Amino acid sequence: MEKQLRPENLKRITTLEMAEAFIQEQIKEIKQQVREDKVLLALSGGVDSSVVAALLIKAIGTNLVCVHVNHGLLRKGEPEQVVKVFREELGANLIYVDAVDRFLDKLAGVDEPEQKRKIIGAEFIEVFADEARKQDGIKFLAQGTIYPDILESDGVKAHHNVGGLPEDLKFELVEPVKFLYKDEVRIVGKALGLPDNMVYRQPFPGPGLGVRCVGAITRDRLEAVRESDAILREEFANAGLEGKVWQYFTVVPDFKSTGIKDNKRTYEWPVVLRAVNSVDATAASIEEIPYKLLHKITERILKEVKGVNRVLYDLSPKPVATIEWE
Repeated sequence: MEKQLRPENLKRITTLEMAEAFIQEQIKEIKQQVREDKVLLALSGGVDSSVVAALLIKAIGTNLVCVHVNHGLLRKGEPEQVVKVFREELGANLIYVDAVDRFLDKLAGVDEPEQKRKIIGAEFIEVFADEARKQDGIKFLAQGTIYPDILESDGVKAHHNVGGLPEDLKFELVEPVKFLYKDEVRIVGKALGLPDNMVYRQPFPGPGLGVRCVGAITRDRLEAVRESDAILREEFANAGLEGKVWQYFTVVPDFKSTGIKDNKRTYEWPVVLRAVNSVDATAASIEEIPYKLLHKITERILKEVKGVNRVLYDLSPKPVATIEWE
């Protein structure tokens, strides 16, 4: 990725009024660049791609073709939210691809973290390329590149950008937020009318829940991660911690321990709770979850999540630990 300097005349976006001015300027630039041609966008539902999608919808309407790939590693309710917000509320030209079986079949039996990441990344590119070839008149590829990507990366970052497309797919790039920092992107998203739980979405790894289902991914353990994560997020929201804690999630490692349910011995997984605060992810401190809340989360997970008989709390800061387990 070419390291470009942020334009001197672009002031830090700190208010909705500044965001509105930025949006109007970008709409003009997008229309000048794209004209009557079509633009393709991989819409993950993350902050950056969602803001780019909403901005392009304002500029070119249904000439933006959004592709949302459900690889089975998203959090509970996320694919449904993407469809609801963009297709139903914003009128987007949205293609929904159910690729759950395709991804999970490829990942079966793979326990090495980096190999899992490579499979997920490569398979996503293949699925996206398959959909791109079905479209006529696509000349542009929109990407959610933001300024830290340009500063920090020597190549295309796979968490929201589609890099490494096959040679036959030669698109000109449209990157309307490439000179913005994450906090600015959020303000622009708010100005565009996106819901808060999308705009202020906590950081989420590119491989999704695949790195929180530690070891070889199985469908039942993946579901335990998804359901326990949903409980944790719901209880944090109920306790007023949503938006106050930088990142929080659950992990289900690939080992079991004995327990007792309904007076019978069980042999099931633990769920690990993780909640951290950070500014830039280079270091992270532990969020001290109130004990009463911990008890409530534990009780719900043990009662509602199938295949689980223990709840653990990860107290490890970064460094020495990393934020994610894989």
